[in-house]
Amino acid sequence: QVQLVESGGGLVQAGGSLRLSCATSRSISSLSPMGWYRRSPGKERELVAKIFRSGTTNYADSVKGRFTISRDSAKNTMYLQMNNLKPEDTAIYYCYALYIASGYWGEGTLVTVSS
Repeated sequence: QVQLVESGGGLVQAGGSLRLSCATSRSISSLSPMGWYRRSPGKERELVAKIFRSGTTNYADSVKGRFTISRDSAKNTMYLQMNNLKPEDTAIYYCYALYIASGYWGEGTLVTVSS
């Protein structure tokens, strides 16, 4: 079992920044890949960014150059730094982790970007 707890969401104006955190109940080195997904109103959940144990990262085209995924092994926490936020980034953001072939999700944190 893996518990994932997101934090850091909130209301921000367009052009602003937020940093999301995902705290894990297991050693982060045992979780790979980890990622951030989001679900916007009326849309399917989509991948935002993914990070592997090796440090390799993948990003959705819509966030490349604006978002950065990272993880801190000492704190067992994954982050998503979001800069130059746009109204279309408004969504519930979910943390995801794969552990021994099973996927785990957090409850989500709401990000609202006003124009």
